[in-house]
Parts: sequence; structure tokens; C-alpha cells
Amino acid sequence: MRLRTPVFASLICCLAYAQTGNVAGPSAGYLFDSSANALRQIRGIPGAALMSDAVDLGMSAAGAVVAPRGDSALAVAADGSVHLFQLANGAATEIAVQGLSGAPSRMVFSPSGSAAVLYRGNAVQILRGLPGSPDLGQPLPVPAVSGATAQAAAATGTSRMPAVAVSDDGTCVLIGRETSVALVQYPGGNRLLTDAHGGAQVAFAPGGHDAAVVTGGTLSIFQDVTGASTRQDFPGAFAPGGLAFSADGGKVVMAGLRTATVWDRATSDSKQVECDCRIDGITPMGSWFRLNEAGSGPVWILDAAAGKVYFVPARPGA
Repeated sequence: MRLRTPVFASLICCLAYAQTGNVAGPSAGYLFDSSANALRQIRGIPGAALMSDAVDLGMSAAGAVVAPRGDSALAVAADGSVHLFQLANGAATEIAVQGLSGAPSRMVFSPSGSAAVLYRGNAVQILRGLPGSPDLGQPLPVPAVSGATAQAAAATGTSRMPAVAVSDDGTCVLIGRETSVALVQYPGGNRLLTDAHGGAQVAFAPGGHDAAVVTGGTLSIFQDVTGASTRQDFPGAFAPGGLAFSADGGKVVMAGLRTATVWDRATSDSKQVECDCRIDGITPMGSWFRLNEAGSGPVWILDAAAGKVYFVPARPGA
């Protein structure tokens, strides 16, 4: 059975018309609306929320990613340059970062947003001290892909974009590719964490070095990837759309095509939540997870604790 939760019209009207362009109240976070090249705030709470007008970045944005706590964002300008913004109350303030250069292949925040990684294929850079005291590290080399299948895919340009995750302290990066999951450590060094089968999804737990990997139909939980790295495997996992920990680290959320699976670390129990959408990914937003990108249709948000999905209506004319 698909779960559908209506948006309460009266609450939305109160939010929408309280004061144009300056609405006080709760926020579910921010997202990038690629249909309008705009960063928007989700005002309200899941079940009673709407998208704001564009947040003024002082530039035309070609893309952006937002920290899970909604306090910072990395945006790519039309000229390919990367900019860091601190977010508060629906407004953005740019923070200068020495050494921040052209757009990487991927930009990913850590579980709590205190660090971010910029992935450029053969190297990564880690941005720590977020949001207020950013410090960009030197490029760290990424191990070359191994195996005939992975090398052939790379040579023909058919390999898919790797899954990337960074720890909150900015010392560890996981890179999931066709045949392997690599661990890159700051200030240097890398090693194979585990083999992969047809690609892997990766995620760090907040506040430490515990990690999750889904590959070949198995969820693997690693206790401290930098130490003895004990491992537990749980078969029957499916996460083509992405993987993330809950804000308290107690749950792992795996995104399918139209179903999200919420797995409890304490009990190993899982439950599935269906969405009236095609799931594009699993993007942490505070205590919730965004399941698709903003565009012409509604944005769907998962409350993993309650096992429900909510929608935020698309902006008129989007």
C-alpha cells in the first residue's frame, strides 16, 4: 500500500501569506531547484510545507548541494567556479575559501555537515571546519580502478559515477566504484575497504568512523573503518538510489526505485516505505530525507522514524 499524506491547506496558506518574501517559522531545510537554477528553502514541516522564492546567492547557480543541517551550501556558478555559503533564516552569506577552484565531479557533505568532499576522479579535496571556519586540504590521490571490467568501463566512458562519503571529522573518504570500495584518509594514505559487485553505495555514520556499504545485495556495517574495522553483513539489501544514516546514527536508510528501506541498527529489523515518486536519491535534511529532486512535480520527504512520506508541492509555474 502506498503511503500518501496530504498537505494541510490552512497551514500552507498561513505560511504563504503571512509576509511575502520574509516568512518566519520552522524550516525543513534547503534544496536546489534545477528547473529554475535556484536554491530554495522548504518552509514549514513535512506535511505542511512549501518552497520559498529563490534564495539570493548574488550569482547565477548551475548547481548546489546543501549540508544536512541546512546551515551551509556549496554552489557552482555558471562559470564553473565553486562557492561556499552560510545559510540562516532564508538568507545566504558567502564565505571565502582559499584554494577553492573549478567544479568537481561530485560535492558531498558529511553526515552532520561539518565537512565536505570534492571528488575529481583521480583526487579528492576535503573541506573541514564548516560552516564558519572552512579549511580546504590539499588534493589526495584516489586509487586507480582495478579489475578488467572496471578498467574497460573507464576506458569506454561507460562507468557510472562513484558513490562518495566523508566522515564528520574530515579525515576519511569512502569511494564506491564498480569493483571496489576505497578508503582515502587525511592527511594521506588509501586502501581497499572491500570488494564490490556491480557498484557500491557508501555512507558514514554521524560523529565517527562507522560506515555502511551496500553491494551485491548485502548491507555491510563497519565499526571504525580506520581501526580493526569489524564487519557485519546483512543479506537482502537493495539501494540503487543511495544510502544514508539517520541523524542519530541509529538507522540506515536505503533508497530503491520507489521504495525506501529503513533498517534499525539495534534490532536489525527493517521496514519498507513506498513513495508515489521515482526516488532519485537519499538526501539527509535534518531528521528527514529528501527522495527526489525539485522540478515540475512535488518534492517527497521521508520521515524514517515514523515510516511515512510527505510531499511539498511544486511552486506554481515550475
